Amino acid sequence: MADNKKLKLALYWAASCGGCEIAMVELRKKLLIVDEVAEIVFWPVAVDAKYKDVEAMPDEHIDVCFFNGAIRTSENEHLAHLLRKKSKVLVAFGSCACEGCIPGLANLHDRKSIFEYVYLESPSVDNQFGIVPQTTCRVPEGEITIPSFYDTVKTLAQVEDVDYYLPGCPPQDPQIWRVIESIVSGNLPPKGRVIGANSRAVCHECKHERHEKKVKKFYRIHEIIPDSTQCLFDQGIICAGPATQGGCGALCTKVDMPCRGCYGAVPNVEDQGAALLSAIATVVDADTEEEARRILDDIDDPIGTLYRFSLPNSLLHRVKLGKE
Repeated sequence: MADNKKLKLALYWAASCGGCEIAMVELRKKLLIVDEVAEIVFWPVAVDAKYKDVEAMPDEHIDVCFFNGAIRTSENEHLAHLLRKKSKVLVAFGSCACEGCIPGLANLHDRKSIFEYVYLESPSVDNQFGIVPQTTCRVPEGEITIPSFYDTVKTLAQVEDVDYYLPGCPPQDPQIWRVIESIVSGNLPPKGRVIGANSRAVCHECKHERHEKKVKKFYRIHEIIPDSTQCLFDQGIICAGPATQGGCGALCTKVDMPCRGCYGAVPNVEDQGAALLSAIATVVDADTEEEARRILDDIDDPIGTLYRFSLPNSLLHRVKLGKE
């Protein structure tokens, strides 16, 4: 394919850990095929391209943009708007862009309380002058500016129009390749489709057998050696499989680790955490309210357990902000 006919790809890393960038590299030798059919015009982690280069591009110059990460700062939001304008297809790539993921648990706090702990109160901090980041600062050479840190972490779709969703923490290389093949062939699914997932829960892909046992105690994964043949949930290990859409091949439960929920809610479920809570309620074996409370008290970090990947995209969204 002639260079001037190559697809133009862009990738951007917003508020995330960087695992989605590594997932792209996991394509391995298939990256050589990508290079034959596509030109990467923007990928800050791997290609020397500046924001001004993107700003200078004609609208819809980029064929597809893989946008990973949640929206945490004004810089993230600016790039979301810019790349939407410059791209024909915008893909929410990975759990942080799709659901908010781990960065989204910051919605249990606000900017002020986060800054106070990180820069002033944390035991490891040595900050005798109480300095916290400012968006602007005057120095002899001029004015330095940094992005604004938002009170609320948002998903990509909460700030821009998204064409497709590719879930996972990170997405698996077969799903990534499927998207690339669809783009190259021009055989794209209807807009709004979640790619790489299916309509059934992770439980339907899991090797463990479910016997509807009743739970008297919940365990954290390091507190118990699970039976590799039995449902982890039935053994008192909270597994998000019943509330999470499949497509990953139940990779975590294959090695006796509980599903954490990174593929998002099963179809037609509005709140993944509420669905998981409902599943928990079905296995609690309690004769009294007091006993049920004692069993549920075994669950360490309920919000982080129920909404590990989905708090910004949930009905809760965040804790209520007080008046400033």
